[in-house]
Amino acid sequence: MTDVLSDLLQHSLRLVLCGTAAGTTSAAERAYYAHPQNKFWKILHETKLTPERLQPHQYRDLLQHGIGLTDLVKAGAGMDRDTLPKLTAADRARLSTAIATFRPTFLAFTSKTAGQKFFDGKRDYGQQVEAIGDTRVWILPSTSGAANGSWRPEIWHRFANEVRAAGRVTKP
Repeated sequence: MTDVLSDLLQHSLRLVLCGTAAGTTSAAERAYYAHPQNKFWKILHETKLTPERLQPHQYRDLLQHGIGLTDLVKAGAGMDRDTLPKLTAADRARLSTAIATFRPTFLAFTSKTAGQKFFDGKRDYGQQVEAIGDTRVWILPSTSGAANGSWRPEIWHRFANEVRAAGRVTKP
């Protein structure tokens, strides 16, 4: 089975954002976070991770800002309840291998569900104890309109501050 959306990965990224799987709108549009109710593009700009508010069809432009994209489940599309039963050990291994290969400073799951499924257990928002090599791992609140009840932009802001702080080089 082929990937619904191709990974947007390269070396020297500041961060990789990882969703659970492409939503049906994203799959149809062939663009990440494409549903009009999704807050992804707005929060990237609001937190200053991107200098302007990009549109879903501009997702490849994220590379210019040191940001990559992937999903936990690459071969499925839809809501978490539809795609997560298809999550396999191979999906987890694929993500771990990609992160170990490209070595971004941060990997952030864009939903608690994605992070919990990756780690195979209950987790809270924020930085996780585990890392993948030198890559620090975070779990962020979902930007999906379906998850409005658990939306907490302050966690995204805290994450963005950590990304910026990690990018600063202290000179002697």
